Amino acid sequence: MTAIRGLLMAALSAVAAAGFVAQGHAQGKYPDHPVKVVVGFAAGGGTDVAGRVIAQKLSDAIGQSFVVENRAGASGLIASEQVAKSPADGYTIMVGSQTTLAVAPALYKKFQLDVVKDLTGMAMIGISPLVAVVNADSPIKSIKDLIAEAKARNGTMNFGSGGVGTTPHMAGELLAFNAGVKMVHVPYRGEAPALNDLLGGQIPFMFSNLSVVKGNIEGGKLRALAVTSTKRVPSLPNVPTLAETFPGFDAATWFVLVAPAGTPVDIVQRMNREVGEFLKGDAIKQRLAGFGLATSGAGTPQSTGEFIAREQAKWRELAVELNIERQ
Repeated sequence: MTAIRGLLMAALSAVAAAGFVAQGHAQGKYPDHPVKVVVGFAAGGGTDVAGRVIAQKLSDAIGQSFVVENRAGASGLIASEQVAKSPADGYTIMVGSQTTLAVAPALYKKFQLDVVKDLTGMAMIGISPLVAVVNADSPIKSIKDLIAEAKARNGTMNFGSGGVGTTPHMAGELLAFNAGVKMVHVPYRGEAPALNDLLGGQIPFMFSNLSVVKGNIEGGKLRALAVTSTKRVPSLPNVPTLAETFPGFDAATWFVLVAPAGTPVDIVQRMNREVGEFLKGDAIKQRLAGFGLATSGAGTPQSTGEFIAREQAKWRELAVELNIERQ
């Protein structure tokens, strides 16, 4: 992945050139009417849950309604474009994920959205690791066993995910890339049906969000091989990280708050402060942890934008390297 440094520098330069943290000043009292919080996926998924938690906390903190609007399609890019084209007045914001803001823009060629130029980072919300899992009856006991099995199957080993461009899909591609093996991606219409086939023995393994599989791991139906975070997960202390086998491996799901480019800087900073303040509370940390999301604070608008740029560069490089594309 030798080109990633150049891509990263270009992306970070674009952040500076475009003023990823918007300039300007809000007019009047903000907000004086409800704020739309766009989510790029259907109700019930991880991004939707995160969006509703954040919207409720902002409503409570500010005393104005923050209303979630689900606009699914194209791995969240339809929603991202809607937000980017909305008035930059702070009344349309978005809870975006790794899939929406880093992977999908690299895969879908028909969309003209430039996340770095067209959206403004507001605040970091949290990060959730994935888990590589197999059926509890599988002879595969470790990542080493998994790679050996993939090599033995000579490029025919399947792995499932909730769809092309999702974080679990790209984690599988990244594992195959690092291990130097060929595996066949089987996309499902959502993570749940993929998990059902894993439990039923129709596919040998998959990456899944921690919140989705934690119950099956604890119940003895699935075996966790590794987590994708750079550090071990407190709730699965005996499960190694993939970084222990492949240094630098990192494929976690993350959630951030963004707005259209040009949103007044005082609005951006206020949202950052509000999110940062309520993320300090033990109750919200526990609630987010309930669906596998760890938070270390909101960061700054600038650090949020730079984080998005780095992630986009990383996943774009992988998509180019493996020729992964969607029309």
